[in-house]
Amino acid sequence: MEQLKVLGNDEWCVFEQLGIPAIRARVDSGARTSSLQAVNTRIEMRHGEEWVNFEVHPLQHNRSITIPCSARLIDRRMVRGSTGISEERLVIKTLLTLGGDTFPIELTLANRDSMEYRMLLGREALSGRYLVDPGQSSLQHDFTQDALDVLYAPYMEQRSGLRIALLASNPNLYSNRRIMEAARERGHEIVFLNVELVYMRLDTKSPEIRYRGGNILNEFDAIIPRIKPAVTFYGCALIRQFQNLGVYCQNSADAISRSRDKLFASQLFARHDLHIPITGFAKSPNDTRDLIKMVNGAPLIIKLLESTQGRGVVLAETNKAAESVINAFKSVQTNILVQEFIKEANGQDIRCFVIDGKVVASMQRQAEKGEFRANIHQGGKAGRIKITAEERKLALKAAKALGLAVAGVDIIRSNRGPMLLEVNSSPGLEGIEGATGKDIAMEMISAIEKKLKFRAEALTES
Repeated sequence: MEQLKVLGNDEWCVFEQLGIPAIRARVDSGARTSSLQAVNTRIEMRHGEEWVNFEVHPLQHNRSITIPCSARLIDRRMVRGSTGISEERLVIKTLLTLGGDTFPIELTLANRDSMEYRMLLGREALSGRYLVDPGQSSLQHDFTQDALDVLYAPYMEQRSGLRIALLASNPNLYSNRRIMEAARERGHEIVFLNVELVYMRLDTKSPEIRYRGGNILNEFDAIIPRIKPAVTFYGCALIRQFQNLGVYCQNSADAISRSRDKLFASQLFARHDLHIPITGFAKSPNDTRDLIKMVNGAPLIIKLLESTQGRGVVLAETNKAAESVINAFKSVQTNILVQEFIKEANGQDIRCFVIDGKVVASMQRQAEKGEFRANIHQGGKAGRIKITAEERKLALKAAKALGLAVAGVDIIRSNRGPMLLEVNSSPGLEGIEGATGKDIAMEMISAIEKKLKFRAEALTES
């Protein structure tokens, strides 16, 4: 009896007939049929037979490479996906090369852009040929990055840049203009999308995102979301839809939602052992006095749960004033946080700009005389500052706790060490670029290139 070969939990597959030089597949003996990532599927008749044309993004996190494919349609089949929901999928048959073996295989076509692997190798392809060792990887053949670069060089050269969308509200804001300038400088195509003019079609077979009367927006490589607080709910819904289509979003919908809810964010900070000012939250007006006492009394800070740029933040200088403001907010069913006031900070705080786990710039903000808020939008002045190792660690842990790839982390220096004030998911660029002289917009674009494994050197050569 011929000894069966052994596969790891993932393997590299080659489809010569489809023109796919290498695609990594997750080996799953629990799934019956194998599945291939496919987008933009279109059926046409050829000599009385149905053929399906489709496109494949063979490398994970790299939508800049697209391979057009075509194959005869052999079936339409109901398949239960990883979510447990059954859907109709198109089925093709082609030759698979795995290691030293080549054999025919049936493939269902599915949009796997948001999944870890662009292909799934099911048990029908494995039966009688292979055993699986889930503790191993790429046992039949492995491609180095250099080998992949050679294989996909022709496809990389087909495009000069990424397709990026800036999802925001005002194209004339300094931050938005700078981001678009930086993307174009790197050779990318970038468009501005007004978040309130984007809408979506929810459908298992052909989900869509549209803009201004019907333009379909399904083909972006990356989205840079800069959602203002007033449209957080709708903006995050759109970001989730882009994510479902496999588009990389620099900040995810969940991360933005967490950052906008100051109570939830504070709970996450406390859970991750991040030093924050003593914070209180209560519903009943009967608890107001004890709430004030709980945060060490006046003066104290009162914050709306969703606020930004210093708006919705009040300093109450006496217990009586604090009680009046708190009860006034509660009377109109507005949720607030009550927070101790760090007097020794003397109207200063630190803004750390974090991109992909690195503090790329820091500035110190000083509030105007008679003002406790150091925000630039409230008249604060900014200057360059060298942060301590402890402050850097605090900023990075805060961004990670919320899951933000891009974040403005606000820190205050107290007698008890650095304290985390809040984290902004759409931090402004004007103040920090002006204070530090650093090109933060370019850092954001470079981070997208790195995430999507885009070969930026090709841009400088062209």
